[in-house]
Amino acid sequence: MGAGQRYDVIVVGMGGMGSAAAYQLARRGKRVLGLERFDIGHSMGSSHGVNRIIRLAYFEHPDYVPLLRHAYRLWRETEQAHGEQLLFITGSIDAGPRGSRVAAGSLASCIAHGLEHEELTAGELARRFPGWRLPDGYSAVYQAEGGFVASERAILAHVWLALRHGAEIRAREPVLDWSTTAEGVCVRTPQGTYHAERLVLSAGAWMGEMVPALAGKAVPERQVIGWFWPKDPELFALDRFPVGNLLTEHGHFYVFPQWGMPGFKIGLYHHFNETGAADDLPREATARDEEALRTGIRHYFPAADGPVMSLRGCLFTNTPDEHFVIDTLPGDPRVVVASPCSGHGFKFASAIGDILADLACGARPAFDLDLFKLDRLGKAA
Repeated sequence: MGAGQRYDVIVVGMGGMGSAAAYQLARRGKRVLGLERFDIGHSMGSSHGVNRIIRLAYFEHPDYVPLLRHAYRLWRETEQAHGEQLLFITGSIDAGPRGSRVAAGSLASCIAHGLEHEELTAGELARRFPGWRLPDGYSAVYQAEGGFVASERAILAHVWLALRHGAEIRAREPVLDWSTTAEGVCVRTPQGTYHAERLVLSAGAWMGEMVPALAGKAVPERQVIGWFWPKDPELFALDRFPVGNLLTEHGHFYVFPQWGMPGFKIGLYHHFNETGAADDLPREATARDEEALRTGIRHYFPAADGPVMSLRGCLFTNTPDEHFVIDTLPGDPRVVVASPCSGHGFKFASAIGDILADLACGARPAFDLDLFKLDRLGKAA
């Protein structure tokens, strides 16, 4: 089965970026094959766990903001096309000690791009959003357009839409190898061999194994996210608690209101700094993982310090500078490389899928992608 079949584009990986690329290519009339090693919508990678933060105030780098505006537009278009809400607006908080990277970087991004925002002291933040309890000397930036994307539902929406536009999607079909030929690209799986004009590689935590130029540069890292039933649930309701990033002496936490799962959701960037091959990192959560998350809750969200509802492991895939990779392979524009996203990429999936479709069609994207060039990372480690 599958021997010798030919497509315009093959997309490897049907996670956040790959599913969006498959949809955008299919809607342009391309004959698309999407390959996924696991199930469509699985828990082995980086996109499960109900939802992911989206925010316009971007402390990581102001150059992300134009891409974010495009992502917001496309999430709304995807909602309309699929008939299901995917983007939820709660407002966003970026906070930390006054002058710290998160608070100051968010403010700089707002100023650079003319985003409406408010600067709040710790006391002002607590009075406005009582679920937040920060120490004196902390500051926060509130931006009203922040919120979250229903990440699991968004992947399914992109796959549904890709199928509706004629794409062929195959789950539980891992890629054994890929190669380029004079005629295009060739992808081999246990089920068959497929040929195409172009190839999009969007395999998340497995990118370092799939793309030699990313070996040692795309490093999988174990994460754990948790949901905790609050002592005062109303303080963490969807309309009373903004999503947020909080840099503290105990680590960098990210938080969500209650939605989709019972409880307040919290994660800790670079959880225990556990890195390794994607297949070797444990997904099971432990009491030690819970305690790391509770440390953040007890110090900064004490009204949420109730029983644990759920703990789930997932993966980040980090580059050395924690910026994305969105590029074609050096010397071969037929092969498009998508991400890794260093733990802050899902919000961009709608926009990156559109850009990947441009690159796979040989078109020039409408965005400056210099920050995401592959060759900035140097030679493989």
